Amino acid sequence: MTSVNPARWWQAFLGLPNPHPAKTIGIALLVALACSVTVALTAINLKPLHDANRLRESAASLVALIDALGVAMPRARLVDLASGEYVAQDPGAKIALDAGRDLAGLGEIEAVAEVYELFDDGRVELVVLPVRGAGYQSVLKGYLALRADLDTIAALTFHEQNETPGMGAKIADPAWQALWTGKRVADADGTIRVRAVRGDGEGEHEVDGISGATRTVTGINNLLQFWLGPDGYGPYLARLRAESGT
Repeated sequence: MTSVNPARWWQAFLGLPNPHPAKTIGIALLVALACSVTVALTAINLKPLHDANRLRESAASLVALIDALGVAMPRARLVDLASGEYVAQDPGAKIALDAGRDLAGLGEIEAVAEVYELFDDGRVELVVLPVRGAGYQSVLKGYLALRADLDTIAALTFHEQNETPGMGAKIADPAWQALWTGKRVADADGTIRVRAVRGDGEGEHEVDGISGATRTVTGINNLLQFWLGPDGYGPYLARLRAESGT
């Protein structure tokens, strides 16, 4: 009767000559399995550290943006995206987006978002909005700052991206990001017009594109359309405009 004792199998395997095909294949599989387990455990153990680093990078990017604008640090507020109203806490709920509404390619978004506001004598002076969306090969994350009229861009920065070096990754170039400053978000009818275009941008809504990075630039255009629209910060911005008379 054949033994089913794993220890005997292992002893028989080790007893095979080193050139034996079964031993060669078996050792290779064991090494591959050990490497896979090591990589998986390392990724799991380091995930909290990676997440903490991303939060620090995000916070540092916000501080750098505010410093560059030369203003005081805005106040953080929680906003219900559907209503545009302030809320006291984030319930952690998510909103699923169907394909027709998911311009930013996110699948779902949080029901409550954190925004940053700077007021002077009761009137809004600056609003900073976290934005994100699918690029060519990564999720793009950044901040969009709007001036008091809530239509003029004060700054657009990206602090997290993994696009193609030398092409899509140029969205992190301060010189390219600076092109967005002073551009207007919408036309007189309220239609969102701001975008990066192929070649040279013209007029108050267009920014120069990036050669060889069409899909990355399209991702930026889509995420701006989404977050400035009705499923993003649109209701919140509309409320602020109504309250400030802009």
